[in-house]
This record gives sequence, C-alpha cells and structure tokens, in this order.
Amino acid sequence: MTDTRLNGVIRAFEAGKPAFTCFSKVDKLTAQELTDAPYDGIVFEMEHNPYDVAGLGDALQYMLNRKTIAETGSVAPSVTPLARIPANGVEMNQFQAKQVLDRGVYGVITPHVATVEQAWNAVASCRYAKPTGAALYEPKGVRGDGPATAARYWGLSQPDYYAKADVWPLAPHGELLVGLMIESPEAIDNLDDILADVPGIGFCLIGEGDLSQALGYARQYEHPEVLDAMRKIVETCHKHKVVVGNPHTNAKNVERLIDEGYRFLMSAPTRSYGVVGQGRELAGY
Repeated sequence: MTDTRLNGVIRAFEAGKPAFTCFSKVDKLTAQELTDAPYDGIVFEMEHNPYDVAGLGDALQYMLNRKTIAETGSVAPSVTPLARIPANGVEMNQFQAKQVLDRGVYGVITPHVATVEQAWNAVASCRYAKPTGAALYEPKGVRGDGPATAARYWGLSQPDYYAKADVWPLAPHGELLVGLMIESPEAIDNLDDILADVPGIGFCLIGEGDLSQALGYARQYEHPEVLDAMRKIVETCHKHKVVVGNPHTNAKNVERLIDEGYRFLMSAPTRSYGVVGQGRELAGY
C-alpha cells in the first residue's frame, strides 16, 4: 500500500494552505478539461443538477490521465474529485453518499446540515462499520459494502482501499472528506455543538445563496446581516479548528477571504484560473 497522500485537497489542508476548487457539471468532456486545470479539487454538482450516478462514473474515468500516472509514479489524481449530493441533511439519504463514494469520489458534501444528528449521519454515511470497541469507532459507519469500482478507480487493492477509505481528520490516514453546507440561521445556532460533538468533519462550506435567502436578503452577499452570519460561521469553525469554505470566490474577494481564514475556496470553472493563481500568490505558494 502506498503511503502517498491521494487526496489533493487534504494535502493542501495538511500543509496549512487553502485548497482551490470549483463546481463542475457531471459531464465527460468538462471533467477531462478540468483534470488539467490548476485546481486542487473539483466538486461534481448533483444537488441542483441531475443526480446522475452513471454519468458521474463516466466523468471520473475521463479524469484519469495514464501519462501523468506513469510520469509521477503515483495514482493520486492531479485534481481530486468530490461530489455534492442532492439530499439535505434532514433527509438523511445515506444511499446517495454510498453511491457516489462507490463510484470513486474522495469526498461528499451534504447540503443544508443544521443539527448534530444530521451532521453525525453525514459522517457515518461515509464510513464503513468497525468492530465494537475498535479505535475511531464513532461515528459508527453505515456505508454499505461495495468497494470494487472505487478501489479500481483509486488504483488500489480492495484491502488497501478499505484502509484508506475513512474520513479525515478523524482518521489521519483517511482519504475521504466530509463537507457540511452551513446555510441557515438554525445551522449557525447549532454549529458550536455540531463541531464539538461530531468528529470527522473535514470542512464546513458556507451556502451564501441559501443563507441570504433564509435571512431575507436573497443573493445580497454584502448585506451586513449576511456578512455577520458568515462571520459567526467562520469564528465557530476557527474555534474548533475546522476548515471553512466559500463557494463564491472571485478576483474581488479572494484576498479578503484568505485574510479571514477561508481555506476551501471555490471559483467558477474554466474561466477563473486567474483567481487560483492570484489566491496562491496571496497565500504564499
């Protein structure tokens, strides 16, 4: 089993650097193009776009670059694929996390998580069960057993996949990221308890659009009440040393976001490569 870190987003986090990502539609040619983009990761958007698991599998295959694998000697993807599933936290549709993980993604983002119970389920849905009393037992995994496709896509044997298919940072060797969308006043009120009580959360991603809707200021991202709500999320994440992300990074706000401690930065695909370069320069790498 290789000791090389496979998940490039985790690699950035462990180095103390922000990770630059973008949303992508589930499309083979878009996936192929983004594989050569300067991102650390891409998020296949399946919440508002169609939930197309077969298409996701095809897109992941188009991200493979055998020349890169041969030149680097590593099966780590050049751009790490994640997926945002359709189910809101309250729906607890564990099968959607299972299906996208079984295709081979390295992380799952769950929208509209607002309670400790919903956050616990989001983490458990991405974990295999362990024997009672085993280290890192909780949150007890509920992911069903079907690793063959994911292991093949990762370039690992099934035993090696089992060893690496756990959630970071709960399992330091884990290669899977659990992202929670925080996008309501209820979620903000409960966030301190969520981050204190639920291990295995890789990052929180502020859903500015839905948050501004919930506050009554639709898409007014610079409104004082929206900014204050976002500030509370950032402060709570920093208190618990959990990465916080922003899905609307652009040339105008990237410096502010980095200064405020955002470390999962999403920009528009393909046409925003300059934002990534600008952000990396601001972050010192």
